[in-house]
This record gives sequence, C-alpha cells and structure tokens, in this order.
Amino acid sequence: MSEEINPRPTEVEHFLDVDPLRDTYRKSITHSPAVTRSLATHHTAMLCIDMQYLDAARGHGVFADVEASGVPPEAQEYYFDRLKYVVLPNVRRLQDAFRSRELEVIHTRIQSLTLDGRDRSAGHKRLGLHAPPGSKEAEFLEEVAPRGDEIVLNKTASGVFTSTNLEYLLRNLGITGLFVVGVYSNECVSTAIRDACDLGFYVTLISDGCATVTPDLQKATITTMKDRYARVLTTEEALAELVEVVTV
Repeated sequence: MSEEINPRPTEVEHFLDVDPLRDTYRKSITHSPAVTRSLATHHTAMLCIDMQYLDAARGHGVFADVEASGVPPEAQEYYFDRLKYVVLPNVRRLQDAFRSRELEVIHTRIQSLTLDGRDRSAGHKRLGLHAPPGSKEAEFLEEVAPRGDEIVLNKTASGVFTSTNLEYLLRNLGITGLFVVGVYSNECVSTAIRDACDLGFYVTLISDGCATVTPDLQKATITTMKDRYARVLTTEEALAELVEVVTV
C-alpha cells in the first residue's frame, strides 16, 4: 500500500510558489526611483557582453568544430537562431537608442593581451578559450560592433568587474546604472549583473537581448536575476522607458 510521506499543507505548498523577499528587493534594489532617475540624468550606460566571433558565430571559435564544442547540434541551432532573429536585432535597436540620446555604450570581449595567451586566467586556460589580439575570434559581430570612440574592455575571465577596470571607468564616467545584454546569459552576463549589483549599480537585464545554449538555462538565468540583482525588461519595454524619461 502506497502512502504519501510527510504531506505538505496547502498553505505551505502555496508559500513555496512565492518569492518571500521579492517586494523587499524590488523596493530597495531593482525598482527604486533611483533606477529611472539614473537613466533620466544620463548616468546609465549600456553594457554589451562578449558579442564576438569567439562565442557567438557559427563556424568560429568555440563552434569551429561542432562536435568538439561540447554543445549538441540542436542546442547550437537554438542558440544561433535566438541570436540571429531575436538578440542581435534587439541589441542593435537598443544601441541605436542609447547612441541617439548620447548615453554610453560599452563593450566587453574575450581577448588576451598576448598572442600565445599566457596572460589568460587559469579558468580560460583550462577551458581552452583563447582570442588573441587581431584574431577573427576577437572581432565583434558586425551588427552590434562598437562605433566611434565607444569604450571596449578586453577580458580573459567570466567576470568583467573582476578582470578589468570597469568599475573604475564607470565611476569616472559618473555611471550609476547599467542596461546589460550579451552572451552567455548564465555565465558572463549573470556574473556581471551580480557583481554590478553588489557594487551598488542599478542593473537592468534585457531578457530578449541575451542568449545561452538551452531554453532551460535562459529561463533559469532570468528567474535568478529578476527581483534580486536586476530589473528585467524586454527590449520594447526598455525602448519605451528611454522615450519616456530621457531627454534627447
């Protein structure tokens, strides 16, 4: 005879479907008036993470060898379709909106200081990630590449705040808020968001401006970031906010 062990009361089951700290974090961290005030006063920048040939282009870098990449073909199809049809067009639209309002657009990429990559982090050496200076892997995707004198930061670790002088630059620029896009959602993007939040920046994650290799990982990232470390907006919502609060 089967019998349920330790059945949970209905009210407990309901509680487990609710984030008990959401309202606290929304009020203090992710949706405070200072978030939009930062944008309205031109103290918010767009941070574009690792949108380059190394990790975001078919037949290059990580994906030069389909089998050796470790990413199943169906996962690659999902990833590149999302990039082509969703992420890249949205990132470009948001970049153009920031540029037209004279807001900073900042780019990061994986690139070593040396041709042989001896300066790379231990983690990137273990993973075999290498984009030497001047290589195709280090190039940005043309659709979302830097323009003019936009700031570009090179890194050889997942976290841009721990491996570059990004915080120093943002403080110098007077930046207090960040709109974050890029790849991979669950790795370099989420690491940047957590670090930025811990450092006191107001962070907005663009949910359809980032990508990773499976829908589950994408969903898990959004769920983890939302109402803890960042606001989560769609591109349309972000563009509408720019129109509403930023004076051109």
